[in-house]
Amino acid sequence: MKYLRLLAAFLRVSVAGETAYRVNFFIQLFQSLVSLGLSLGGLAVVFSYTNTLRGWRPDEVLALLGVYFLVGGMIGLVIRPGMEQLIESVRTGTLDFVLTKPQDAQLIVSVQRIEIFELIDIMLGFAVLATALVRLGERVGALQAAAFIGMILAGGVIIYSFGLILATLSFWFVRVENILVIFQSMYEAGRWPVSLYPGWLRYGLTFIVPVAFATTVPVQALTGRLSWETLLGAIVLAVALFATSRVLWRAGLRHYSGASA
Repeated sequence: MKYLRLLAAFLRVSVAGETAYRVNFFIQLFQSLVSLGLSLGGLAVVFSYTNTLRGWRPDEVLALLGVYFLVGGMIGLVIRPGMEQLIESVRTGTLDFVLTKPQDAQLIVSVQRIEIFELIDIMLGFAVLATALVRLGERVGALQAAAFIGMILAGGVIIYSFGLILATLSFWFVRVENILVIFQSMYEAGRWPVSLYPGWLRYGLTFIVPVAFATTVPVQALTGRLSWETLLGAIVLAVALFATSRVLWRAGLRHYSGASA
C-alpha cells in the first residue's frame, strides 16, 4: 500500500504541474491524432495492394497498431520521463535527494516524473485495439486473451528493465541521453510485425533491442500465433532483464559519488 500511496503522490504532483500548461494537452492530442492517422493511412495503402503481410491479415495488423500505441503511451507516460530524469540527476548530482529518502530509490526514480498527457496515446491504443478485436470477432478465445494480457505485462517489464539498464549507464558515462533517443527510434519499427523485416533486423528487434516482445509477441498471443516456446521465452527474458537491471542499479549506486563528494 505504501508504494501505491507513493505513486499516487507523484501522480498528483505531475497532474498539478502538467495542468498548469493546458495548451500542451491540445498539442499532444494533435500530434497523437496525426500519428495515428498517418499509421492508419499507411495500413490502408499497403492492404490496398495485398490481402496479407507475411500471413498477417489487416485486422491483426490493426491490433498490432493498437498495442504499439498502448505500449508507446506507457513508455511516454512513466518509463521514458523517469529514465531521462535519472540520467540528468546522476549527471548533476541531484540523485542525492532521492537516496536520502526512506523508500526504495529505484522505485522513486522510476515514477518521479509522469507525463499525464501521454494517456492520450494509451486511450487511442485501447480504441484501436478494441476496434480490431471487434473485427476479429470469434477468432479470439479466453486462452488467447489470457496469453495476450500475460505478454503485455511481460513486455512492459522487458521495456522498463531495458530502459533502466540504459539509464544506469549514466553512472559510468557522462552523457548517455542519446541512447534513449536511439531506443525510441528503434521502437518505431514495432508498428509493423517483426517478421516483415530482414533476418538481421528481426534478430536485433527481438534480442538486442527487445521491441518485438512489447508489440508483435502480444498480438501473436491474441491471434493464436504464439508458440509455448516464445511465451516461456518472454517470461524468462522479463525475469532475467529485471534481475539484471536491479543488479546494475545497485552497482551503479556503489559507483555514484554524489554532488557533495
